[in-house]
Amino acid sequence: MKRLIGRFVLFLGRWKSTYPKEFRVDKCVMLAVPHTSNWDLLYALAVYWKYGVNAKFLIKNEYTKGIIGVLFRGLGAIGIDRKKNNNMVEYAMELFAKNEKFVLLVPAEGTRNKVKRWKTGFYHIAKKANVPVSLGFLDFKEKLTGIGGLVYLTDSFEDDMQIIEDFYKDMDGKFPELYNPKIF
Repeated sequence: MKRLIGRFVLFLGRWKSTYPKEFRVDKCVMLAVPHTSNWDLLYALAVYWKYGVNAKFLIKNEYTKGIIGVLFRGLGAIGIDRKKNNNMVEYAMELFAKNEKFVLLVPAEGTRNKVKRWKTGFYHIAKKANVPVSLGFLDFKEKLTGIGGLVYLTDSFEDDMQIIEDFYKDMDGKFPELYNPKIF
């Protein structure tokens, strides 16, 4: 059912998508970049659903409760009680350890607003969980979304981040003025 919904959402928005088989893995931290609007989540999930990826994302616990919680959990949300889980990297590592297949969707910018540099939690999660970083993207200018590669992290933070930055440098978010492709 989700595959059909994903195809339908992309069709309605007139988006093209790509997710080559060589980039499909059972476990990864999947970036969602650029993140400049609320529409980003819908289109990101649509492409993952189209290709059968059951992506999960972390969100404030309040969003996973009550009637609205049914919707968010159905979308893949995992509620976080920030009072109990102060270390998001450790919590995410536990999720990777508990699950045979686990794709964690992370908006690396951390907000829809323009930032001076990205948050690096995605990097530390992937490094500690020993999983690759999947380069999920939304290019609103080209109306193209998908996965553009996998980055298997090395012992060089700078080299790894440069590879990621180079991949995203020409992407356009829905609001390009809110996207900073300079990530570190």
